[in-house]
Amino acid sequence: MAGDTGIFVAGLVLLYLAIFLIFGVALRSRSALPLSRRQPDAPAQKSVLSRMTDHAVGALNRGIKKRGPGLLSRDRLDECGLKKDPGDYLLIAGIMTLTFAVVGFFLGGLFAAVSATLLTPLALHLLLNMLAGRRRAQFDQQVPDTVQMFSGGLRAGHSLLRAMDAAAQESQPPMSEELSRIVNETRIGRDLGESLMDLASRTRSEDFLSISQAIEIHREVGGDLAEVLDHLSDTVRDRNQLRGQVRALSAEGRMSAIVLMALPIVMFIGLTLFNDMYSRVFTSTLPGYLMIAAAAVLLTAGGFWLSRIVKPKF
Repeated sequence: MAGDTGIFVAGLVLLYLAIFLIFGVALRSRSALPLSRRQPDAPAQKSVLSRMTDHAVGALNRGIKKRGPGLLSRDRLDECGLKKDPGDYLLIAGIMTLTFAVVGFFLGGLFAAVSATLLTPLALHLLLNMLAGRRRAQFDQQVPDTVQMFSGGLRAGHSLLRAMDAAAQESQPPMSEELSRIVNETRIGRDLGESLMDLASRTRSEDFLSISQAIEIHREVGGDLAEVLDHLSDTVRDRNQLRGQVRALSAEGRMSAIVLMALPIVMFIGLTLFNDMYSRVFTSTLPGYLMIAAAAVLLTAGGFWLSRIVKPKF
């Protein structure tokens, strides 16, 4: 009994610590004016917790740089449109994992805590994939209008870089952010072709890759680049229209895949919450753990198979 009380107290302390770190450190508002602007002569002061957080984030960033590219690298965050350093998001992920683990322990015991510890990083990884996919889709939708602005700027007598700068000012994110990055990189000495190829690789856009190749060929052999871009713009518009038709026709298959994947998980959670007698075998015995592991493997394989079926190539 004393051991259970000690575990309860320790879990409660960890829960309050996690909540404080999330709302007091990770999600703290940055909208207020810094002290250096409100009181220019005042020396910069940081609290002990802020210094500890800065040291932790710095250590995480150095560790990520030494380890090399991974699931949470600078390039990966650029694909998602996230501006902070990888260490900031790694710290937030750790705090969220700790919070859900403690909450799971109070709600369902040790099994729920372990499940929350394993599922939280997976959910955050899926969230990054969703953000990256949404940003790529928005970028692909903006490519035709952007190419049209390129050709219009060239016909008006501007250089290609000036036309890109104008398109960056007139476009919406993420296109404006990516074009501004190209202009800034070119101004500090990077080759324009390399910046364009890097953008096509970062956004995984086949349409922009063909545009980059056309611009690079024009720089080598010359010709009427505005006319080439007009033809490419029409081709990209047709591809986007075909892509939208394919998504509309495959919408039923995607919804069926989501329902088939979510139904076993939702039913298991519902049985656990409303009548734990049904799920006690799975959460308290070795055969139950083995069956849950087998179900997770089968669900993963089925989800991958369904994702390949409802994602046609064209």
